[in-house]
Amino acid sequence: MKNIELKNTVLITVMLGSFLIPFMGTSLNIALPSIGIEFALNAILLSWIPTAFILANAALILPFGRLADIYGRKKIFLYGVITYTFASFLASISPSGILLLIFSFLQGIGCSMIFGTGVALISSVFDPQERGKAYGIYVASVYTGIFSGLILGGFLVQQFGWRSIFIFNIPFGILLISIILLQLKSEWAGSKGEKFDIIGSVLFFFIIISLMQGFSAFADGNFGKYLMLAGILGTIVFLIYENRLEYPLLKLSVFKNKIFTISVTSILIINLGTTAMTFLLSLYLQYLKLLSPNAAGIILVLQPLAVAILSPFAGRISDKVDTRIIASIGMAITTIGLFSFIFLNENTPLYFIILGLILVGTGLALFSSPVTNTAMNVVNKNIYGTASATASTMVFIGQTLSMGFAIIIFSLYIGNVQITPQYYPLFLKSLNIAFIAYTLVCFVGLIILSFMGKNSEKQVN
Repeated sequence: MKNIELKNTVLITVMLGSFLIPFMGTSLNIALPSIGIEFALNAILLSWIPTAFILANAALILPFGRLADIYGRKKIFLYGVITYTFASFLASISPSGILLLIFSFLQGIGCSMIFGTGVALISSVFDPQERGKAYGIYVASVYTGIFSGLILGGFLVQQFGWRSIFIFNIPFGILLISIILLQLKSEWAGSKGEKFDIIGSVLFFFIIISLMQGFSAFADGNFGKYLMLAGILGTIVFLIYENRLEYPLLKLSVFKNKIFTISVTSILIINLGTTAMTFLLSLYLQYLKLLSPNAAGIILVLQPLAVAILSPFAGRISDKVDTRIIASIGMAITTIGLFSFIFLNENTPLYFIILGLILVGTGLALFSSPVTNTAMNVVNKNIYGTASATASTMVFIGQTLSMGFAIIIFSLYIGNVQITPQYYPLFLKSLNIAFIAYTLVCFVGLIILSFMGKNSEKQVN
């Protein structure tokens, strides 16, 4: 296969896989009310269906990234697509809520294989001077999946029922499997022959589950605090253990590179600062502006749409211009967009909210692919899978922390009550406080990016 054909095939493969994951995540949230009605699920069990999907992604993405480095990135990606497609079929015929939860977790396992190797596959076939463009297209496919889930997912649920969103994935999965088996004959395994760290993987799984669930339940009582403590202690044990191994799950030496460390830290920060924005604005638009869910969704979709449109452009620029400058501009624009939401009140015009969403989307587009480009260019090709999975893990941790902060702020200012007109002033106050916090978080991220320096450090193994 010619080099250009190989690059295009890998990019198309990763694009399709990267589209399906966020599409499933957003469309599943839309489908939850219908699922709850059919299976008569309580709120807690219903919330565990998307939570299981997210937890499987976050807890397993790093182990699968390491397995991809050892046994082959294409192989793990393929297994991920097969697992995801099969789980989608099982979910579409689920006879109960419990089984749907299990199949959702299985879907998340497949997604972790796909997400943990996608960027690594791109890095394996594209030269450093052209990766930015490829990463930009990759980011665009992710955000295309997000807004497609909001629009197309909602249409499928409304017209054909919640099972249709799972059925939708099956032909795409089969197409992906066919492309990989028929067109991708090469394999990329930078750490072939090295041992896989099983104990470290179990520890990492325990840590992620404890921290993510502990933070989400932090405001509900001692259980959340105990989980957080267990996760923190587990992290200390994990780091000590990993530092002693010849072939660890996570090579801590990679964090000695200042550019890589700042890059992945800023990825965590921007996700912490922006993820809860959609959740908060959805409540604001429906409660205070009296918009329908569909109308609110059309407005909110402008943010991921802006990212999808502008990311390829930002990626191409990052191949020619100092990436830290573009990423810093992106973080600054995101911070300004979040800052504008601090002043929301009952009389805020819709065009003001639309402008803020476009600003955040523009900032994310300018930030995402350049920072990914920077992080991957300073690691050796033998750990592309681990580096890619580390960056993706930061995304999931940032997303979880973002929602956790929102829940904590709500619990402090509103409490465990339904948001009715009498609580709208407190809701607005909590909304303003939340956006102050998220703005400050991204401002700190902007300061951290200023310490990155030029991309001149040696690659790390």
